[in-house]
Formats: sequence, C-alpha cells, structure tokens
Amino acid sequence: MIWQSAAEFWAMGGYGVYVWGSMGVSAALLALEVLLARMGRRQALDAVCEAMDAQALDGEPPGAFQASPVGPSRPLHFTQGAAS
Repeated sequence: MIWQSAAEFWAMGGYGVYVWGSMGVSAALLALEVLLARMGRRQALDAVCEAMDAQALDGEPPGAFQASPVGPSRPLHFTQGAAS
C-alpha cells in the first residue's frame, strides 16, 4: 500500500485505530513482560542471598548439605519390571 501523506499512513485506510491500538497493546505487554522478568530475577536472587546469609549465621560452611529430618519421600531409584 502506498500512502500519499502522513495522515493517510496514520489512518491506515480507516483501520488506524485498530492497527495502532493493537501495536500499542503489544508494545505495552512486551514491556510488562520484561519488567516482570526482571522483578522475578531480583526476587530469586534476594531469596538466594537471604538463604546464604542465614546459612552463614548458623556457622555452616558454604554449600553444606542439609539432610531432611524425615528422609526422602520416595525411593531415589525405581526400576520398573525388575525381577525379584
């Protein structure tokens, strides 16, 4: 499509409201997605830092294994159809 003026371009043959409205909504949703991803990353990093700080205050070395007092809730290895 060839437009003779900028006004014709913005009007988009009478469908400008729909075209530019959908472009605006799409751009806003993409910006919101980036914002939410950054906020989620920040929250995850904060949670990890808090856990590391709490572990350091307990006097445990970094990376120490913390076993569950109850144990695993299911077997670690399961072979189906194994001969008894």
